[in-house]
Amino acid sequence: MRLAYLRKGEGQDLVLLHGYLASKESFFPQIEYFSRFFCVTALDFPGFGAAEALTAPWSVADYADWTLCALASLGIDRAHVMAHSFGGRVAIKCLARGEAFERAVLAGCAGIVPPRTMRYRMRVGLYRLVKRIAPRYAEGHFGSAEYRTLPPVMRESYKKIVNEDLREEAASIDRPVLFINGDRDIQTPLSSAEIYHSRVKGSRLFVMEGCGHFAHLEDPLAFNAAAEEFLR
Repeated sequence: MRLAYLRKGEGQDLVLLHGYLASKESFFPQIEYFSRFFCVTALDFPGFGAAEALTAPWSVADYADWTLCALASLGIDRAHVMAHSFGGRVAIKCLARGEAFERAVLAGCAGIVPPRTMRYRMRVGLYRLVKRIAPRYAEGHFGSAEYRTLPPVMRESYKKIVNEDLREEAASIDRPVLFINGDRDIQTPLSSAEIYHSRVKGSRLFVMEGCGHFAHLEDPLAFNAAAEEFLR
């Protein structure tokens, strides 16, 4: 597939992996800051930004496979990685394989599936019932606002992605990892970061007070300082 990426700076490679529905440009403050110390490469995942659209639903593993191939085609080996949200899912998969990355900074890392409540199960059952009767109505009125904005192929991919719990993969990681999470993050709550932190041996956790899901954009100064100290 055609690669869409930004590259800036010189030195050891630092790869940036963006969140769902975002793009490489979402790391603008980090690209500008870390390109002073590293050769920064920010990728667009297929289906997002300037990358090619998906022709079939992809899982997290598919995105991890693609990422490793993309890095190989760019001549990047044993880089550091900085990832946000969905990008963290992909980084976890790659790190669990022991490939590609030396150190990882994972911000608002997704991949911990919360316990399914009775209300959730009832809503899923209602969705499946309505989908059999009125599929178009079901697709337009159920699921998150994020889900409803997606084209059909991406919706199927989204289902694969959000229903996979990665805590077992996290337990097999043997690379240094820094988890950064806003204490007001409701999309990937601090409890998820704490689970990851407990699973990844020797990992660190930095909590950004007053920040939500986009801590790297809400307070780039504090975020960059913590990430720089860890990476350098």
